[in-house]
Formats: sequence, C-alpha cells, structure tokens
Amino acid sequence: MYILIIRHGQSEADILNVHEGRADFPLTNLGIKQATVMAEALSSNYKISKIYSSPLLRAKETAQSLSKATHAPITFEDNLMEFNNGLLAGLSREEANEKYPEPEVRYPHTALYGMESMINFRSRAEAILSKIIAENNPYSTIAIVAHGGIINMLLRSFLELPLNSSIFFSTGDTGVHLLQINNFHRRLVYSNNTEHIKHI
Repeated sequence: MYILIIRHGQSEADILNVHEGRADFPLTNLGIKQATVMAEALSSNYKISKIYSSPLLRAKETAQSLSKATHAPITFEDNLMEFNNGLLAGLSREEANEKYPEPEVRYPHTALYGMESMINFRSRAEAILSKIIAENNPYSTIAIVAHGGIINMLLRSFLELPLNSSIFFSTGDTGVHLLQINNFHRRLVYSNNTEHIKHI
C-alpha cells in the first residue's frame, strides 16, 4: 500500500498571520492554484483509488481539487482535523501570546485553554491511521489531505516514534509525503515534496 499525505494549500490565515488550528479559513487564490497544480502532478504519477480529508475548508478545497483530477472519491474524517487549539483559534499571534502564554513546562496530558492534550492528539492520529490502513486494499494507493500538525502526528505514528519525540516533520503548502507498507514493513519513501509548486 502507498499512502500519499498532503497538506492543504495556502489559506487566508497564513496571510493574516493568525493561529489557525480549528479556525475555518478557506484557501487563498494562490492556495487554489497550488492545489490544482499538486492535483495534476499526483494524477499523472499515481493511480489514487480513494481520498481521505479533513472537513475543514482549506483541506476540503484541496481534496476536491485532487478528486477532480483523479476521479477518486473523498471521505471526510473529523479525526484528520488540525490540532484543537481551543481559545487560540483565529487569534493573532500577539493577542494569543498576551492572553494565553505558553507555560514553562507542558506535560503530555495537559489540555490548556480549551486545547486537546498531546496524548489525545496522538491517540486521534493513531486511530485514524489504523482505520485507513485497515479498510483499504494492501495494493492500493490512497491519499490523505490534512494539516501540518496532524500530518506531523500521523508520520510519528506511522514511524512508531514515541509520544515525546523531539523529531518534527515540516510540510509546506501542498507538500507531499509518500509512505509505503509492504508485508508489514513501513517505509518513508520521501517527505515534504513541493517540486510541483516551484514555478508558481
């Protein structure tokens, strides 16, 4: 099985420099163009049979571009939504830092300011990744369209990294990660490929 994990294109929150998380911003015009180019690139290189997507607008719009190019159906999964950042959602970074300062120590079980804890975030990633792997043909190629935070957690889950791992996987606008599962062996083929948008 091949799993393509894709981040959404540029959103309006990126332009406004606000905390996004569960705030539901759409793609910008550039984001729409990025999603279109990404979809064309993937459709010409992979036979995608199914797309899973976060229902948040920026991911939904990106997934719809991919579905249009590949004719693959989309299943929207709440567990693919971005980290629940609680009261910070939609706030400017300056306002958030003033109202909701980061504590010196944050434990994995801690859920501050209406956020989900890191334990719950990891559990959510484990659950949706397990579900997606279990319900698809082991010889298929599927796509997941989501957000930077949950993508990072999905990759940690896939690679069986510990909860407190300091390893972070960056993902640019419409960045693509390719995973492979073969006879229970797991392989990260490539990470954060954004070649398709270099000319935009």
